[in-house]
Amino acid sequence: MSRFFSHKYDKLTPYVPGEQPRDRSYIKLNTNESPFPPSPRAQARAAEAAKTLQLYCDPECTALVEKIAEMKGLKPDQVLLGNGSDETLYLSFLAYCDRDTPAIFPDITYGFYKVFAESLNLPYVTVPLEADFSIDHKAYLNCGKTVFIANPNAPTGQLLTLAQIREIADSNPGNAVIIDEAYIDFGGESAVALLDTCENLLVTQTFSKSRSLAGGRLGMIFGSQAMINDLKTIKYSINPYNVNTVTQAAGLGALEDEDYTRANCEIIKENRSFTTRQLRSLGFAVADSYANFVLAAHPAVPGGELYAGLKSRGILVRYFNTDRLRPYVRITIGTKQEMESLLGAVKEILEEAQ
Repeated sequence: MSRFFSHKYDKLTPYVPGEQPRDRSYIKLNTNESPFPPSPRAQARAAEAAKTLQLYCDPECTALVEKIAEMKGLKPDQVLLGNGSDETLYLSFLAYCDRDTPAIFPDITYGFYKVFAESLNLPYVTVPLEADFSIDHKAYLNCGKTVFIANPNAPTGQLLTLAQIREIADSNPGNAVIIDEAYIDFGGESAVALLDTCENLLVTQTFSKSRSLAGGRLGMIFGSQAMINDLKTIKYSINPYNVNTVTQAAGLGALEDEDYTRANCEIIKENRSFTTRQLRSLGFAVADSYANFVLAAHPAVPGGELYAGLKSRGILVRYFNTDRLRPYVRITIGTKQEMESLLGAVKEILEEAQ
């Protein structure tokens, strides 16, 4: 760091994105991207929108917000878009946490929650996952803190029910509850259904996973008009033009092609079931997942060795070098061919280990 860097960040450990190597061609199963390209409609709208990039984008994302609201059964003033759902989560930390109102989230979850809290010098509490990596929702009841829960959780893929989420929200009437649904299109019910009766609830979703727009950076957050106005106050104090013209157009095109999205999600779910069965037949412990990835561990090969062995064979998975996750790798679900290639490489690694 330079001598000009603020000392308030001396102990900050930044978020570590998944690898994006360029040294060779890899089967990328490490960052939970879709194996499918954006829908033809999304590509066409994006290309057309690029012709007007000399102009600022619409800061309200009007056409896209109206389309999303229609599809979700909400009013447009209940929707806010962001530069990925990461931005909507960051706005939520800014709006609803302070020295007197800590954040609370699982100890094993999306890594940005801890980074956001620490970068903003906010107090936070982590709650250990259960032995089976599930979230004990009772630990969040009457907690008096701002709740952040990824549902399905990452990197475990575990899911809370709507009844459990409602209980968390109802028991914390004086605090915001933010449910991060980046992977909800691959399993489970969306907490958007609870917004009419839970005034303290916010729900985030993304176009990165199921709608194949990870490179477009488009996220969305839903809540009451009052809470969305809270977030808009922060947004317009930081970056009014946070979603660019091309991304807005691509998002609208993706929503106009929902059959494409649903078909891809079904393929991912089928491949997830196939991969889980095959890994378990090879002796892996695989947590039940409702996301587009699985968390898997084998007693004969530590997670770090499995990650390295797969990478040497041109396959990238995600390895988390932390105490409870050290035996595991997280494997993004790709095409059937990609998963068969993964399984073939895994068998080679297991044979070498024997």
